[in-house]
Amino acid sequence: MRRPLVGITADFRTYDNARYHVLGDKYARAVWEVSGCTPLIVPAMAESQDLDDMLGVLDGLLFTGSPSNVHPSRYGQDAHEKAEPYDEARDAMTFALIDAALGRGLPSLFVCRGFQELNAALGGTLHACVHEVEGRMDHRMPKHDDPDVRYGLRHGMTFTPDGQFAKIAGATEIEVNSLHAQGIDRPAAGLEIEGLAPDGTPEAVSVTGAKAFALGVQWHPEYKPLENDFSTRLFRAFSEAVYG
Repeated sequence: MRRPLVGITADFRTYDNARYHVLGDKYARAVWEVSGCTPLIVPAMAESQDLDDMLGVLDGLLFTGSPSNVHPSRYGQDAHEKAEPYDEARDAMTFALIDAALGRGLPSLFVCRGFQELNAALGGTLHACVHEVEGRMDHRMPKHDDPDVRYGLRHGMTFTPDGQFAKIAGATEIEVNSLHAQGIDRPAAGLEIEGLAPDGTPEAVSVTGAKAFALGVQWHPEYKPLENDFSTRLFRAFSEAVYG
């Protein structure tokens, strides 16, 4: 039996006047090593992709994190320096993918930027700088050369009892890392908030009435997932949905 195919969203970047579709290694490895699926890069080429054709051969989707942020026009605000950098080619691709994947019932996992894309695509809004909101923590990535420090556990996470995340975790409280500046402001009507940081920032969501697995997290479970119990459980729950 072949391994299921999981599409993983890519960033669109320019280096030395050459264009690249970029994917972080840790996402592909998590899909291969923990979910037991074959990772495929989904290029940010919305203008030339036949989504029905693409989704017809995929068994799941992983929407990744990124150094870039969702363009404010995607959630009804004006562009401004604090929300930079942008990747509008990725926005075009992922927003179309979200609509198509949810409509088709394709199992989907949304991480960090992907989590923010999901909220904006369903009609919610974002804070450009969560740390500037009164009463909120500084959720940004620690400035350190050691990735184990940057991705180290930073704060608690409280899940809704009997929600999907609590069932996956086998608990209502876990510890997570934190590497984001942006975050949910107004949650989309189509999302169920299932996890909160200690300062009340929404960080775990499920899509209300989804036809299949459709969960989003603001943190980064893809970093060394086999060394973290919840990360392992999350990617294996995603795998179960993908394998069907």
